[in-house]
Amino acid sequence: MNALRIASRLAHRARTPVARTVRTYADAAGPTDKIRLSLTLPHQSVFKTTDVVQVNIPAESGDMGILANHVPSIEQLRPGVIDIIEESGGSKQYFISGGFAVVQPDSQLSINAGEAYTLDSFSTEAIRGQLAEAQKIATGSGSEQDITEAKIEIEVLEALQSAVKA
Repeated sequence: MNALRIASRLAHRARTPVARTVRTYADAAGPTDKIRLSLTLPHQSVFKTTDVVQVNIPAESGDMGILANHVPSIEQLRPGVIDIIEESGGSKQYFISGGFAVVQPDSQLSINAGEAYTLDSFSTEAIRGQLAEAQKIATGSGSEQDITEAKIEIEVLEALQSAVKA
């Protein structure tokens, strides 16, 4: 007998029902509720704190604002800006090339990205130059791999260009 059927039979025999918490949206965060945030790259931890009140992320499903007591979820991230709003009212912004965000039930948010840089690390001229070069490769007659890589580079550079201008 497999484990699922055994567990099912035991659950049906139990006299007290198992409590289930169903959440369909984020509960309202109180004034003292904070998020425990970690922004991690494969080679280093970029940001780790407990005094964050909101984190805005560029999820594949659309931009999201994460507050304390957010519904647990896993989100794939697209190239874009992570905006970290601290309790003091200040904010920090990092451009990421993509990754994943995991929201856990205890107001913990883990963001894992391949790359993350502060917005002031970029030059608009350098972005424009790289974008023009990538567009030339993408519309050229190079190999399929070169064209595919150029299209990915264009997606990242366009998101970066938009973030730096904002």
